[in-house]
Amino acid sequence: MRRAILAEFLGALLLAAAVIGSGIMAERLSGGNSAVALIGNTLATVAVLAVLIATFGPVSGGHFNPVVTLAWRLQQYMVPRQVAIYLLAQVGGCCAGAMLANAMFGHPITEAGTQVRAGAGQWLGEFIATSGLVLVAFSSPSIKEASWRVPAWIAGAYWFTSSTSFANPAITIGRALTDSFAGIRPSDVPAFIGAQFAGALAGLQVARMFNLIPTPRATRTAIDP
Repeated sequence: MRRAILAEFLGALLLAAAVIGSGIMAERLSGGNSAVALIGNTLATVAVLAVLIATFGPVSGGHFNPVVTLAWRLQQYMVPRQVAIYLLAQVGGCCAGAMLANAMFGHPITEAGTQVRAGAGQWLGEFIATSGLVLVAFSSPSIKEASWRVPAWIAGAYWFTSSTSFANPAITIGRALTDSFAGIRPSDVPAFIGAQFAGALAGLQVARMFNLIPTPRATRTAIDP
């Protein structure tokens, strides 16, 4: 369990650092072209996410995301104590990753995001992005499959959703700590997280409806009770 918690913390930290750090780098190199910046941000994010799932998945399940962990709990795959510790590791890791990215690029270690991300369209985008993420994650028969299916969904959702697919409450909190391309205004965080949890429930329900969720044995990891 200690190894699983550390894997979730490190995975969340590196994922947040990749999302925010690549956003800062892309913004600096794109010459003001937002499309080019988003391409760079997307490629770095999905590449790192694929590697992190493949690396830490066998140890912790490779969640790095509170909605995935809570969906596992709803399937009775985890006990409440495990869930609580995972959530702390994920949020702490994403905040640490945001601070690491800020430090690497000469920003203040913590700073309030100023990117305005609000409105019904953005919330709907987060709902769709997160529901799809949970559906894809839960229908993947193995960690190996999840390590390319989940990043592929995120890559597409970066571009077809209005919110650019945060799809993760922990990373949403982390992104509020950076005033950069990947940032979010702190006051916009609660609505984003609400849309993400609603989307997660919808995605899990669709997976159940079509009987897409593998048995616990098929996806067994060190976190299983």
